[in-house]
Amino acid sequence: MATKSILPDFQAFLRSRKLVAEKHIPYYAHWASKFLDFCNKNTQSDHKKLVLEFEDSLKKDGDVRDWQIRQAHQAVQLYLANFKGKVASDAVSLSTGTVAKGSDIPQIIKEMKRIIRLKHYAYSTERSYLDWAKRFFRYVHETKGNDALFASDDIKQYLSHLAIKQRVSASTQNQAFNALLFLFRDVLGQDIGNLGDTVRAKRGTRLPVVLTNDEVKALFSTMSGTGLLIAQVIYGSGLRLMELARLRVMDIDFDMQVITVRNGKGDKDRTTVLPESVKNRLRDHIEKVKTLHEKDLAAGYGEVYLPDALAKKYKNANKEWGWQYVFPSARLSVDPRSGKVRRHHISETAIQSAIANAVKKAGIVKHATVHTLRHSFATHLLMSGVNIREVQSLLGHKSVETTMIYTHVLRDMKNAPQSPLDALYKQ
Repeated sequence: MATKSILPDFQAFLRSRKLVAEKHIPYYAHWASKFLDFCNKNTQSDHKKLVLEFEDSLKKDGDVRDWQIRQAHQAVQLYLANFKGKVASDAVSLSTGTVAKGSDIPQIIKEMKRIIRLKHYAYSTERSYLDWAKRFFRYVHETKGNDALFASDDIKQYLSHLAIKQRVSASTQNQAFNALLFLFRDVLGQDIGNLGDTVRAKRGTRLPVVLTNDEVKALFSTMSGTGLLIAQVIYGSGLRLMELARLRVMDIDFDMQVITVRNGKGDKDRTTVLPESVKNRLRDHIEKVKTLHEKDLAAGYGEVYLPDALAKKYKNANKEWGWQYVFPSARLSVDPRSGKVRRHHISETAIQSAIANAVKKAGIVKHATVHTLRHSFATHLLMSGVNIREVQSLLGHKSVETTMIYTHVLRDMKNAPQSPLDALYKQ
């Protein structure tokens, strides 16, 4: 099929918003075109019914596979809800370098939120990106006036302002940059150009904080119950905070003593060790969670969040036991995106508070956080002779250079050079 000539404006829209992989764009246009042909042959005016009838027609076609039907569904949704219903993209001018004025901001924020959700970004990313966009708009308003036009050059000035005036860390400045890059490229469809003359916050070399074996024991001695179990799994498996929070029941393999981390940093899966010393307590904990899940089901709830792609592929999986969180929240809550009442995973704040309190009670003076347990996991493995490549795999590091940072805190002080002060007094 000559897909390049089908709905060229729709293809250009998908490409400019980076909503679909380049190689799939022609096929999305093909399905949208077939849907429009279907609409022309039917008198039904209700788009929702037309979409359902269109998908039913594809299912009856023996040559159309299930994955193609799912692709067609997404293509039609993109065409109707995004291409035909786009708001902010029509309110901005991209040809002159000037993007928009203050009165356009509410529409742009709304568009940004919609595209973030369309790309299935984490809710925490959504909140962060929207917050940085609003901060940027406030900065432009304060420096140029309420209804002043803003452009990509304002990004350079704002990032420099963060580094010089607010003295933010390099990681914070990078977070702001990523949010504004998304705003201009994915929402407004504008290249922000060269940022070479932007003042960058300096990133110094920082060694990770690592606890000794005795300090880890002291930390655990102040904890109990689920809090202790969480801390021990993080340390014993080298998990990041949100990797622990998002663990599902099916991710725990007691027989193989393996934990599978899904969609970790970089959207990658990996496996790590399940400590033998927590197996029985973790089993007991999961049994209690199962009882809680059964009560939720009996009360008409029991549904857990699944990413859209999984929710579509596994229609009833959101109530199945295997998909439930290992460490669920103590109470039901309303999902801020869907509005559904669900039992989400334990909050990151709850885990952070539990560790912070334990550090204080244990009298540990180091600036220890949840991530310190992961640092300690890596360092202690290397100290025990585990190959650095194996540690890299368990941590999920893309490059071994990232793992190498732990070798700087490995030195066994018994083999360190003698201080000249000590040698002086031995004479």
